[in-house]
Amino acid sequence: MAEGRDRKDGSEPLDIEDPGGKLGVLLPGLGAVSTTFIAGVESIRRGLKKPIGSLTQMNTIRLGKRTEQRAPLIKDFVPLAELEDLEFGAWDPIPDNALESVQGSGVLDRYDVEQVSDFLSSIEPMPAVFDKKYVKKLDGSNVKQGETKRDLAEALREDIRNFREEKGCDRLVMIWCGSTEVHLGQHEVHSTVDKFERGMEENHEKIAPSMLYAWAALKEGVPFANGAPNLTQDVPALTQLARSKNIPIAGKDFKTGQTLLKTIIAPGLKARMLGLEGWFSTNILGNRDGEVLDDPDSFKTKEESKLGVLDYILQPDMYPDLYEGHEHKVRINYYPPRGDNKEGWDNLDIFGWMGYPMQIKIDFLCRDSILAAPIVLDLALFLDLARRADMGGIQEWLSFYFKSPQVKEGLYPEHDIFIQHWKLKNTLRWMRGEDQITHLGTEYYGGYS
Repeated sequence: MAEGRDRKDGSEPLDIEDPGGKLGVLLPGLGAVSTTFIAGVESIRRGLKKPIGSLTQMNTIRLGKRTEQRAPLIKDFVPLAELEDLEFGAWDPIPDNALESVQGSGVLDRYDVEQVSDFLSSIEPMPAVFDKKYVKKLDGSNVKQGETKRDLAEALREDIRNFREEKGCDRLVMIWCGSTEVHLGQHEVHSTVDKFERGMEENHEKIAPSMLYAWAALKEGVPFANGAPNLTQDVPALTQLARSKNIPIAGKDFKTGQTLLKTIIAPGLKARMLGLEGWFSTNILGNRDGEVLDDPDSFKTKEESKLGVLDYILQPDMYPDLYEGHEHKVRINYYPPRGDNKEGWDNLDIFGWMGYPMQIKIDFLCRDSILAAPIVLDLALFLDLARRADMGGIQEWLSFYFKSPQVKEGLYPEHDIFIQHWKLKNTLRWMRGEDQITHLGTEYYGGYS
C-alpha cells in the first residue's frame, strides 16, 4: 500500500481524478528500453501490434465470488490514461533521435521500425545530466553544463516545465531507463532534504545524476520510478520529499530475464519445502547495459539487486534445514555478438526427501528490452493512477515490476512474484471499493462453523 493513504474501511472507492487529457512520459535514457517501449506503444496505437506483456492492457481482475463471473480487464476496472493520450520525452548523453537509437540497439527488426519511423524520428533527446564518473563505460556530447549539481537539477526542472507546456500535457510521470551507475552506499548527505539540497550546491560526490532527475521530478510534482539498481530515490531525503509533496515513487531495477525466473521458481521450491544447496547464475549480453556492467563498480550495483532476491523469498532464518548457507553466485559477461538478446544460464542444486540431491538447469534466451518495455508502460499508467488517487510516497504495491522493491524503512521487501501480483490486484480492488480476494473459499461449502 502507498504511504500517503491509510483507509481502514475498503468498502468505499477512492475519489480518483479523471484521466482525461495528455499524459507525458519522461524517460531519462533514450536507449534500447525506451525506444522499444516508444516504438511498441506507437505500433499498438496504429493497430499493428498487441500490448503483450502489459498487465494494464491485457490482464483481467477477478471481482467478488467465483460464481459471480466478474473479471473485467484492469484497464476497464480502474481509470487509466489511454495509450492515445501518451506523449514521450527523453534525455540522453548520446544525441541520436529515437529512430537512430532503436536502429542502433538492434532490438526490433527493420520492418517493425519502418512502420513507425516517422514517429520515432520526431523524438529528439534533451541534453542529459551525465557524469562519466558514475557510468564509466559510456560517453556522449549531448550533456548539460552547470557549475553545481543544483544548477543541473534546476535545468532538468526547466526541461520538465517546457515539455509540459510544449506538448500540452495535463500530467507527467518519469521512468528512469538510463544505465546502471557505480555503486553508492547511503551517506549523511542523503539523510534529509536540506542536507541533500546543500550537497547539490556543494557538488557532493555521493549525489549521482539519477538522484538529480528524481529530485527534479518530485519538485515538479511528477511521479518517479527507477528502472535501474541505482540508489536514486531510495534514500531518506527523497522519500521524505515524496511524502511531503504527496508524489508517488517506486523502484528499483526492472524485473526482467533471470531474476524474473528466480522469483517464479524459488517460491515453488519453498512451497514444496525442497532444499537448496546452491544457485549459480551467469548471463551473456552485448547491449549498452552489458557494456556498462562490464565495469566492476556498476556491476556491484546490479549484483546487490540480483543477490537479495533468494534470501527474502526462501527465509533461511525460518527454514535453516533447507536454505541456511546456500551458495548464490551471479555473473554477467559482456559479449557484443549477442546484442540485446541476453542468455541466462542457471544451475540449481536442490535436495528432497531424505536429503537426496537433484538438479534444475535453465537456459533462458530472452530479450531484455522486450521484457522491460511493457513494464515501463504499466508503471507510467499505474503511477499516474496513484497520483490521481492521492496516493503519495512509496508505492509498494508496484513491487511486482522490480528486482529490488522499494519499501518503507524497517520493512523487508516482498520478492515472491505471486504475492506481489496478489498485492497489486488487491490494491486495485481496494482503490475501487471491491472486496479483497483471499481464496479461502469456505463460502462455497457447507458444514463450517
